[in-house]
Order: sequence, then C-alpha cells, then structure tokens
Amino acid sequence: MSQSPHGPLQGVRVVSCSTAQAGTVPWMLMADLGADVIKIETPSGGDSSRRMTVLPGMGSTFFETNNRGVKSVTLNLKSAEGRAILHKLAARADIFSQNFRPGAAEKNGFDWEELRKVNPKLVYVSISGYGPKGPHAHLPGTDSMAQALGGIAEAYSMPGQKMLTGVVSVADETCAFLAFGGALAALTYARTTGIGQKIDLSLLGGQIRLMGWTLTTAMWRNQDPITGQARITGTVERPGISASFNDRDGKPLVFQLVGPEDWQDAMTSLGFYDRLKAAGFEKLGIIIEDVGKRAELLALLDDLFATGTREDWVARLRGADIVSAPINTLLEASNDPDAVANGYVTHVVHPKHGRLKVHGTPWQFSETPAKPGIAPELGEHNDAVLGELGYSAAELADLRARKII
Repeated sequence: MSQSPHGPLQGVRVVSCSTAQAGTVPWMLMADLGADVIKIETPSGGDSSRRMTVLPGMGSTFFETNNRGVKSVTLNLKSAEGRAILHKLAARADIFSQNFRPGAAEKNGFDWEELRKVNPKLVYVSISGYGPKGPHAHLPGTDSMAQALGGIAEAYSMPGQKMLTGVVSVADETCAFLAFGGALAALTYARTTGIGQKIDLSLLGGQIRLMGWTLTTAMWRNQDPITGQARITGTVERPGISASFNDRDGKPLVFQLVGPEDWQDAMTSLGFYDRLKAAGFEKLGIIIEDVGKRAELLALLDDLFATGTREDWVARLRGADIVSAPINTLLEASNDPDAVANGYVTHVVHPKHGRLKVHGTPWQFSETPAKPGIAPELGEHNDAVLGELGYSAAELADLRARKII
C-alpha cells in the first residue's frame, strides 16, 4: 500500500528481525511517524504471529496491530545469500532490531559485532526477556513472565485472593515504548557523532520501570504496598487515596485524592461528609496505619456509593475539582468520548477487510501528523526493497525460485 510522506521520522530507516509484540511495536510506531521500516520474515510462513488471533474474515488482530505500516521482505537467514542481503539492508539502515532468543542473532549472522562492521553508525536494539546479564539471561521471555517477576500482579491484587497476570500485554508494550525512545536517543547520538551503539532492553526491565515511585516507596520502607480496592499512599499527616466503588447498578468508578484538604471537599460534594464525620472519619489520615479503620471506611463508602448512579457521582466529584472517572471495560474505553475525539481510537480502510476500528496514535504533531498504515502481506515488498539494492527482475526470480526470498 503506497503512502504519501508523513510524520516527523521521514528519512529514518529501520530493519527489524523481530516478532511478537515488544519487538515489533516500536517500529510500527515509527512507521506511523513516517519512518521506512523493513520487517524481515522467513520465506516459509513468515512471522508466526500472522497466525495469532485470526478472526473470521478479518485477519489477525495481533499481526495487524503490531505491524501496520511496515514493509515485509522475506529472507532465508540460514543461507549465506540471505545473510548477505540482510547485511546490505543493515548497511543502509539507521536502526536495526532483533528480539530472538539469546544466541540466535549470533548463530544467524546478525549480531551487533557482525553488523557494526558493515555500518559503524548503526543503532542496534536487542530485546530479551530477562536482560543480558543475570542467571536467566539465556532463557526466552514472554509478557506473562515479565508481569510475574516485575511486580504488576501485586499492583492489581486483592487481599486474600490469588495474584494474577493481566490479559493486556503491559510488559510487552512498556518494553516497546522504551525501545522506541532508546532507539531515537541513540540515533540522535549517532547522527551527531557518527558512532552507533547497541541498546539492550528486556521485558523485565521495562516492567520494573513501570512500577515507578510505588516501587521506590516499597524499597525505602522495605514493605509491600497496601493493595485492594483502594490505593492508600502518603503519611498520616498527608494521606492520599485512589479508590474504586460500584454504584447502585454495579457500575464501577474511581476517584483520587492527593492531599488531606481534598477529603472534605470530595465527601461534601457527594453528600457523604456528615455521615463519615459521625463515624469518626473527619480526617482521612486515620486509615494510613489502622487496618481496621481502613476496612471500616471502605465498607461505609461501599454502602454510600451504592445509593446512587455512577454518572451522578462522577459529575459531583468533577464539579468539586476532584479527579474522578468511570472505570471502563476495554470496549467502553474504545468508545470513550475523549479517546475518540483525540484520535486515540480511529478507523482505517483495509484493502481486504474494509473499514476497521483500530488504535490511533498517542501523539498529535502540529506540522508532521502521524498516519496509521496497514500490515503487509508476506513478502509484499521484496521486489521494491531489493530492487533498490540493485537486484534485477531475473535475479529476484532466481532468489525466489531457490527460496532465498
């Protein structure tokens, strides 16, 4: 699918020997922003994720989401000729990426030491499960493994219930965003100095970073955080709370208070304050160190929120300048008026499947707007990309016949 130039990354060239999510999303985002991204796939079947979550008549939601806007070139990297072509592509690239199991890049001739010989300015991004060091560096990694090790299961746990990894691939996506930013940082350095470098990222490393200041607090206190329906933060003198409750119809909402001065304003706006004061909750700080009082307050608020509607509660809190929102399901999030108005969810016209609802872009550039693309057919860009390297039609036909491409 041809596209007119768009986005602030026009002129940036990426070659990606990557699969799954963390290894593809950074370059899909760059393609949205105008980069020329070449995805290397095996001639026989291509990226296995093409066959993940294939909906009848609609293709793979997994592959389409993570590979839109990129070009597909097939190469047999077990052959010397296939590796030679990859080296030619790397010599012209700004960024190269791979996320295969540790050792695979060296085995197949596209490790950092090999590619830096053909392009000293190359930014080489390597994504693994655990990181390049440590006792498990040699193991493959997945999103659920990183969620399990990185602490996010506790972040959404309920006391007394099993800790679970989530249905959304937060470890993959977080690592992808860090790869996106790290690659651009290294590219800035390479363009300034002429010196490329290797960047190692991991699913585990990204998940640890995602835990942010909550992890810092746990480390400094040497104590796990309070979990459950409420996120309790701060100190007795300056407490904070982010809590979720159901309305009378079972629809959930959340509000967040960042200081003691918000407590009375929020509860007064809801009409709850007199009842709470009478129960001994004039100030919020009492729940910071008293587990019993914490449970008592949450139970009382459960009862109070169950007397009205989510829409009314959220409107009252927002009217008092308190942060509050309905808790959306994924489908509700996809139809959220702010998400739609800002283009975070949008539509594309797919050549095979017609009008499809898809992720938009999280950025809005005033001068170089992003443009979502379409995921490529396997080997769709072989002739165009390899033709630019100087291969003739006859040579391409020969390579295809011998299953090099």
